[in-house]
Amino acid sequence: MKTVAERIQELREREAKIKEMGGPKAVAQQHERGKMTARERLDYFFDPGSFREIDMFVKHRGTLFGIDKVEIPADGVVTGFGNVNGRKVFAFAQDFTARAGSLGEMHAKKICKVMDMALKAGKPFVGFNDSGGARIQEGVDSLSGYGQIFYRNAISSGVIPQVSAIMGPCAGGAVYSPAMTDYIFMVKGSSYMFITGPDVIKAVLGEIITQEELGGAMAHASKSGVCHFACESDADAIDQMKKLLSYYPDNNMEDPPCVDMGDDPNRMCPELDSIIPDNPMGAYDMKDVIRSIVDAGEFFEIHEHYARNIIVGHARLNGRSIGIIANQPRVMAGCLDCDSSDKATRFIRCCDAFNIPLLTIADVPGYLPGTQQEWGGIIRHGAKLLWCYSEATVPKVTLMTRKDYGGSYLAMCSRDLGADISLAWPSAEIAVMGSEGAANVIFRREIKEAADPVAKRKEVIANYQELLYNPYIAASRGYIDGVIVPSETRKRLIEIFEMLSNKREALPPKKHGNIPQ
Repeated sequence: MKTVAERIQELREREAKIKEMGGPKAVAQQHERGKMTARERLDYFFDPGSFREIDMFVKHRGTLFGIDKVEIPADGVVTGFGNVNGRKVFAFAQDFTARAGSLGEMHAKKICKVMDMALKAGKPFVGFNDSGGARIQEGVDSLSGYGQIFYRNAISSGVIPQVSAIMGPCAGGAVYSPAMTDYIFMVKGSSYMFITGPDVIKAVLGEIITQEELGGAMAHASKSGVCHFACESDADAIDQMKKLLSYYPDNNMEDPPCVDMGDDPNRMCPELDSIIPDNPMGAYDMKDVIRSIVDAGEFFEIHEHYARNIIVGHARLNGRSIGIIANQPRVMAGCLDCDSSDKATRFIRCCDAFNIPLLTIADVPGYLPGTQQEWGGIIRHGAKLLWCYSEATVPKVTLMTRKDYGGSYLAMCSRDLGADISLAWPSAEIAVMGSEGAANVIFRREIKEAADPVAKRKEVIANYQELLYNPYIAASRGYIDGVIVPSETRKRLIEIFEMLSNKREALPPKKHGNIPQ
């Protein structure tokens, strides 16, 4: 019979063997690809010494096609919990060195167990995906495993933050779990996502394309919008994930953490008094406006490369976490289109779910015209934006800097869609449409019958602009709560969000709304 000391030694030996993962050769190959191993990723993600592994000794139960003869350390996935900047987080990391991190029955059960623990504890959940896909030898058990994970992704959505890191292959059914989480991080050159790979596409369609072109980080960051962050390396992705989590609470019942950034709440922003060009066609960078206003100029942008005509991301005002949605005049004049509407909608819902106040900065001339937009469903995409702003119950503050026309004025969180406070700069222009289009409608007959139609058209356009191209008519009707000097914006916004910090708003009792398709 073994002594206690011998049993302890046996435990240590078993642990050491499992921590070797797929062995030195497989680990070396992982490093040659510029990738961390699963355990290295977890060690880098969690505060030193805080990670506690769960289910290290779990083994697969497959028996077909010789799989019963194969030893897979930790069944190809490391699960557990630890601290990230002092806050508890649950995580899994698939181990590509161990049978390519393929997902089988017990592999999935390990992930599901730690997901259940995260939900019960009310703590964020993070997944490091690096897998060859379903373990074919386990057949339907693998498919069942994916389904169980998908179910938990859906149940946990809006309750705890869920973040996915794609750090290797992620193909077929494996892509859906990350797509159901709140945010996806990818690594340039070493990660990819797709339903069907290049070989299948070539065989079926005759189209030749590389993995990177089809489903690489930049493809999804700029074209599909599936990826929110395209990172330079595993370490860069992990650093950004930790930054993102700092803006979110542990769960939907808590407020986001407050962080002192050392920036005076009474700081003025004189540079904003001259940022709007006198030429109405002139562009400026909305990111300069955002960085001037927020604490320490720190703006954590999300979806930087996708639908760049709108900007979304996180910042702080007097230490409080906020979400920012803003038109970008430098791209498509800040027009709304299908993709920008979807981008903003998803971000609004995420902030609302986790009690993060919203700041909307509007400079929008309208919706992008054209057959491509109409046939692409701009009506239903635009409706989502209206729907989500209306549904959101967090503090909502809107700032109008320049153009704010027509339906897009409403879509950028007007008072009518539930904005708690609407502010405008003196440069704000609030109207049904641009002056030239309005002149063609209102003064068509006068222009046609004038002795000099060109001169008459210029005259009526100038009169229209003088009358309506200002914020004061809207202010006189209470649609705008205040017209402010741009340099005072930071101070005023901090005061307003402080005033709204205890806002409580209840929607009518219902199971859920039916968001536009």
